[in-house]
Amino acid sequence: MENTGTILVVDDEEEICNFLKDYLETHGYEVFTANDGDAMRTVMNDKSIDLVILDLVMPGEDGLTLTRYLRENSKVAIIILTGKDEEVDRIVGLEMGADDYIAKPFSSRELLARVKTVLRRVSERGEQVSAGANGGSVQFAGWNFDKVGRRLMSPTGNEVALTTMEFNLLTAFTDNPNRVLDRDRLLDLLQNRSWEPYDRSIDVLVGRLRSKIENNPKRPELIKTVRGTGYVLATTVDSDQ
Repeated sequence: MENTGTILVVDDEEEICNFLKDYLETHGYEVFTANDGDAMRTVMNDKSIDLVILDLVMPGEDGLTLTRYLRENSKVAIIILTGKDEEVDRIVGLEMGADDYIAKPFSSRELLARVKTVLRRVSERGEQVSAGANGGSVQFAGWNFDKVGRRLMSPTGNEVALTTMEFNLLTAFTDNPNRVLDRDRLLDLLQNRSWEPYDRSIDVLVGRLRSKIENNPKRPELIKTVRGTGYVLATTVDSDQ
């Protein structure tokens, strides 16, 4: 199956931009490049971008600042590039809404695998929305979660925006209410086995989701920690179907 998707590579190193552009275009993607935040915004305004590959360490506006900007102003998928010793920045990037990360130096095959995985999620999400089904909504603790339309409505009727990974995580929990899910199982359900199994990625994602649905994220009542095991959505989930 031919690869499809439009990618923007944002890195201040021209050599990396050119390499990724040539490599990804060889595999069927349309690729644009930008060396700073201003150039990134210009491309984002002029082109329909599916995925941004964003270096965290850049002069001027760094990758974390640009990740925040992208998440606040678009629903584009984001893969951040980090150094191997930049665990804190990697975690912060995920907290800000990046969909995945890859550490430098990286292999071309690993990068391509990450790109395929993230763009597949984007494509599947689009197919679900365009299907237009009326079902697929569930309710829990006053929340309404429309899995087809990818909309989360609070008990007060306000829509709460979810990143791709937050949506996938909430889907995993609502598909398995009152069932303890360990980190390995969550990685399987998120279809993101490429993440390092012993890093804090799942914990970061759970924290992000708690900040959006819990009355007090520091004392969660919905997504509870099962010490030494994993997490559980401790509430009843009702379906429209």
